Amino acid sequence: MSWEVCRTMTKENTNGMGNRRGSVRWQLLVMLSIGVFWAGCASAPGVNPKGQIGVVDPSRVLNETEAGKKVKESLNAFMKNRQTLIELEEKELKRMEDDLIKQASVLSATAKREREEQFRRRMMEYQQKVTELNREVQEKQRDVSDNFRGRVEKVVAKVAQQLGLLVVLEKGKGAPTLYNDGSLDITGPVIEEFNKGGY
Repeated sequence: MSWEVCRTMTKENTNGMGNRRGSVRWQLLVMLSIGVFWAGCASAPGVNPKGQIGVVDPSRVLNETEAGKKVKESLNAFMKNRQTLIELEEKELKRMEDDLIKQASVLSATAKREREEQFRRRMMEYQQKVTELNREVQEKQRDVSDNFRGRVEKVVAKVAQQLGLLVVLEKGKGAPTLYNDGSLDITGPVIEEFNKGGY
């Protein structure tokens, strides 16, 4: 049997959180006024010092920072727990169905109807539970993603100020940035700063 919650919980957790609503993606990360600070900014290796725009790959930030790895582990554990609950319910439903089939020939018409009604009620309860667990997973994804995104934005802002950038955009699959010169990519410095606890 295939249920939405099972599909949700078994998808590859790439690109932040896959393609779920809580994915660590943003259209515009930083828009900073640099004023006098511009003159004193230091440029990191590989970053164009003359540019005022930078790009960040959020999937790399998630996958290559210690904090990002912990976020994924926490979410995976939560989802695995919910999946286990669903599997237990499925086993119980299967047991009830098998018993009903085996005993169908010896049950009276009334007893058979009662058992069938009992099975239908249990199936409805199962469906309600799946819906509830789906909701819990979605809320968890949203909370985790929002929290991590907020931390990433702080680090991006810090690195952008250090590099004298006015705007930092998202890059990667599905991002609005179709092309960028490699010198605009500040993902490396962002990851380094994040791993230093710069948030």
